[in-house]
This record gives sequence, structure tokens and C-alpha cells, in this order.
Amino acid sequence: MARQQERARRTRAAIIRSAAVEFGKSGYAAASLNRILEGSRATKGAMYFHFDSKEDLARAVLDSAIERYGITIDRWLARTDLGPLDLVHGVFDELALRLDHDIIVQAEFRLVIDPGFHRRGHGGCPMLSAAIRDLTVGAIERGQLRPETDPDRFTRTLAGALIGQCYMADAHGGDPDLRTRFRESLEVLVQATCTQEWAEEFGRSGWRASARLEELDSPG
Repeated sequence: MARQQERARRTRAAIIRSAAVEFGKSGYAAASLNRILEGSRATKGAMYFHFDSKEDLARAVLDSAIERYGITIDRWLARTDLGPLDLVHGVFDELALRLDHDIIVQAEFRLVIDPGFHRRGHGGCPMLSAAIRDLTVGAIERGQLRPETDPDRFTRTLAGALIGQCYMADAHGGDPDLRTRFRESLEVLVQATCTQEWAEEFGRSGWRASARLEELDSPG
């Protein structure tokens, strides 16, 4: 029984990964179930055992991406040696790595902006925005951002800037890379809203931690 369950889990994961490749390459409307099946090397019966439709597959890709967002957020929030703004930097630095190297997160970004699918799901953006807002509030309380900083405006502006950088990276290639683009966006916004004390400390030490590719655990 345990062996059968493990085989079923692996088959489901392979189908989700193949779906992510197809959605990332073709978008939702043009994605082919036959290509997904071929890429997964699963039987048609196995695919329909696990998933009812293409929409069901897309939702599974989004759910898998949300798990990865959760791993990233939890990893950085567990860092008690870092202040709120360094944690924001860490989260977005790791997200940039995932967008470059994790096919599930790449497909999630393609799906949530796809006109044929985006109204059906929001991926990891709400989770990410909630975490960044909480860290923004923490940065205000810690004296890193000025007291008049509006956490909601800060979060919306940062999220919009990063989404825009993803578009720019797609349109103009990888120079500069996505990590650099994300860091530049964060620094421009933070430097416009930070306290003088934090600016002086940042000038001496810079960001205190960065993401590492080898630490990107993936569920499944």
C-alpha cells in the first residue's frame, strides 16, 4: 500500500511538472493535454485519475507554487538575526531565484497574468503581499521606515514594481538579471521612505543576507 501511494504521488507530481512546462511555454488556452501527458510519461487513465480537466491541472500548478511561496516566506521569517527590511530583501531575492530556476513558479506567473485564466485564481500574490505588509509595519515600528509611511501603498508599489520587472526581463532578456532588477526596485522604494538612521547603516553594511540556489527546497 505504501509503495502504491508513493508511486501515485510521484505520478501526480510528474503530471503537475509537465503541466507547468506546458502552461509556461504555451499559456493556458493553447496548452495541450496531449503534450502534458507526453511530458509526464503517465497514462491517460492516471492523468484523469488525479485531475478532472485542464483547469484542474492549472489549479494544481498554482497550489504547488503557493507551497513554494510559503516555503520562501517561512524560511526568511524564521531569521531572528535580521530586521524587517532585510527580510523583505531576502524574500524577494529568493523569489527572483525561483522565477529563474523553478518551473512551477515560472508557470504560476504566466497563469496569473493569462487573460484566459487569471480570473480563476491568484497564485501566491496575496500570501506574498500579506507578508510584505507585515514586514513593512515592522520596519516602521523598528524605525527603519519613516512613521508616515503607508504600509498598503508601500506594498502595492513594491509588488507592482516587481511584476513590471518580470515583464521587462521577459521582453529584454536577462541583462540585468532578475535578482538585480528586484534589488534595484526595492532599494529605490526603501531609500525614498527610510529613516536617516537606517540609510546610514545601510550605506555601511548593505543587505545583510541573500538567497542561495541550493536552499530552494521544493515540495513534492
